[in-house]
Amino acid sequence: MMFSDTQNFLINALGFMSALFIFVLGTVVLVVIGMYIADISQKKQAIRRNYPVVGRFRYLFEHLGEFFRQYFFAMDREELPFNRAERSWVYRAAKDIDNTVAFGSTRDLRPSGTILFVNCPFPTLGVDAVPPGDVTIGPQCSRPYVTNSLFNISGMSYGAISKPAVEALSKGAAMAGAWLNTGEGGLSRYHLEGGCDIVFQIGTAKYGIRDADGKLSDDKLREIASHDAVKMFEVKLSQGAKPGKGGILPGGKVTEEIAAIRGIRPGSDSISPNRHEDINSVPELLNFINRVREVVGKPVGLKTVVGAYGWLDTLCNEIHQRGLDSAPDFITVDGADGGTGAAPMPLIDDMGLPLRESLAMVVDKLFEHGLRERIKVVASGKLITPTEVAWALCIGTDFVASARGNMFALGCIQALQCNKNTCPTGITTHDPDLQKGLVPDEKAIRVAHYIKNLVKEVGIIAHSCGVKEPRQLRRYHARIVTDNGKSIPLDELWPQLGRRKDAA
Repeated sequence: MMFSDTQNFLINALGFMSALFIFVLGTVVLVVIGMYIADISQKKQAIRRNYPVVGRFRYLFEHLGEFFRQYFFAMDREELPFNRAERSWVYRAAKDIDNTVAFGSTRDLRPSGTILFVNCPFPTLGVDAVPPGDVTIGPQCSRPYVTNSLFNISGMSYGAISKPAVEALSKGAAMAGAWLNTGEGGLSRYHLEGGCDIVFQIGTAKYGIRDADGKLSDDKLREIASHDAVKMFEVKLSQGAKPGKGGILPGGKVTEEIAAIRGIRPGSDSISPNRHEDINSVPELLNFINRVREVVGKPVGLKTVVGAYGWLDTLCNEIHQRGLDSAPDFITVDGADGGTGAAPMPLIDDMGLPLRESLAMVVDKLFEHGLRERIKVVASGKLITPTEVAWALCIGTDFVASARGNMFALGCIQALQCNKNTCPTGITTHDPDLQKGLVPDEKAIRVAHYIKNLVKEVGIIAHSCGVKEPRQLRRYHARIVTDNGKSIPLDELWPQLGRRKDAA
């Protein structure tokens, strides 16, 4: 009797499974037939029309290739915009784990443009090394900014990145003693929660400080400046992702809170003008900077990607005519190869000068006009490892700021979804289901570790070159490989017209 019951159960189960299989198979066949008819009937895609159903795999593989290429096919040093070796260094630094490697470098030292630091036969001993010294920005201001921070967090607006990302960056910056740039999206309470120093960026749309007509509001400027955490103001002329075009935030990422901070309608695309409507010349730029500085009493600088550079001479000459107090307190030089934001490909690929060329140009212009001590320089754009930061210090910058390096510290996997609302790590999305993976308190620790370990290893490079701290690095401490395979000192490629007071 028991055997008969078991046999009947198996027969019924097999019958059910057979029926299910036939149903599923029939459904698949119907779907394939429907796809075949749809493909052969449509007229927009030749591949699908000529190869119905099968042709669809081409588009699937093209899409999946973005995600799998970096894991299975790309070599450690060949991927763009950041290769696996660079990302791995940041990940290890952020986790505060051993960052040494064995059996020699995998970096090819032969290509033109490779940077090589020159070790001193008598490097600086650990007992003689000193931490980066204080730098005063805007000494003539009623509230100047004094900091020893070497590596900082570049502009990423709340909107372009998520609430937990801003919280983590704010807390991490405070732990590391770095500043956090708000980006052009205005100041949120999440920027303030961590207790870090803040640079408020004034974008072309004046988000967060605009009146009902979209014009600059002195009252709102004073309100922002009333926060002790806000140390400086940065007037953005252009950024690395899109020189000559304003910020782009799709309406799907403009929540009610973000819209309230920016002063726009929820759900509407946030498109900034491609320049400040009230700044159309060097005199107007200086007028704007001085107006802001008079209102806030704090240092005010500008951020720009250098393309045309004749205006730099005009700027310096105008400063001398007006007096040194009229100068911007700092200039942030962004490279055309930088940028986290969404941008048209012709701008992101082909517009502006890369930082490798423009940083030295700006530094030397300031030396040429006797303004280098008055105007501090911040380098920004793809500087995420100690080598790149040390190079920028050799060229003559005072500070380095990075957005994408700190995104990697947050857990960014370079999924290239920044311009959508689908970031799988929760950094650039406002989807709550995706944001839950980013725990601010945990990621803040990683941001702090990343900044501290980067500064530590820049110090190791500086000590190997024979100086006591990173800001003492000079152009003769590094060489660059040329087309003939030989390297030359950076001060031969870029003869510096002047030197800092502490130069050896």
